[in-house]
Amino acid sequence: MSILSRPPIHSFLPPRIQRQALSKPNNLLLISSSGSHFNPLSLRSLKGTQSQKRRQCRGTSTVCFYSAFDPATLQWVSAVSSALLMVSQGTAVHKSFLVPLFALQAPNIVISWIKGEYGTWTAFLALLVRLFYYIPRELDLPFLAMLVVIVAPYQTMKLRGTQAGAAVSLVIAGFLAFQHFSRVGSLRRAFDQASIIATLAVICITVVPCFLLF
Repeated sequence: MSILSRPPIHSFLPPRIQRQALSKPNNLLLISSSGSHFNPLSLRSLKGTQSQKRRQCRGTSTVCFYSAFDPATLQWVSAVSSALLMVSQGTAVHKSFLVPLFALQAPNIVISWIKGEYGTWTAFLALLVRLFYYIPRELDLPFLAMLVVIVAPYQTMKLRGTQAGAAVSLVIAGFLAFQHFSRVGSLRRAFDQASIIATLAVICITVVPCFLLF
């Protein structure tokens, strides 16, 4: 059969697709422009592509779920919660215990910054200000936390990121949670407007060591 006498491309299509192509000339033009590369079985390939996209979406959600419980993310949550609890007025816990908790649970980038040149200068200037001016206890605790991180021995900082460090942090956080909820009076008062920030911070610093421990 010569090329000039070759039947139209749409004659090789299934009857249903032929009817759709003849009813809409634009579809016929689109099919003819595709030439002999048209493959009706490509619908299966399209379905396979869609299922692959769904699997990729499920994989992405799994990665997002895992990143939410990544140790670095949990350390940031604990560090921010400890800082909020240091300056919060809605609790009567012994806030000095927050200093070693911050040293054990702060992210590595924060510890590196404090131990670096900028952190040392910041602690030095804060110490000079503290010598000549009165600093409230809420602002004094972050300064003491920086000093503890700077002068902490190597053996103590080795507890960071280990199960032993997570166990020590859990003991400290459990003690602070017991103090907070026992001194607030009731669970309802713990979630009042004056105490809700401190309550959420206490919950965070207690839950984070549990995830890091297991």
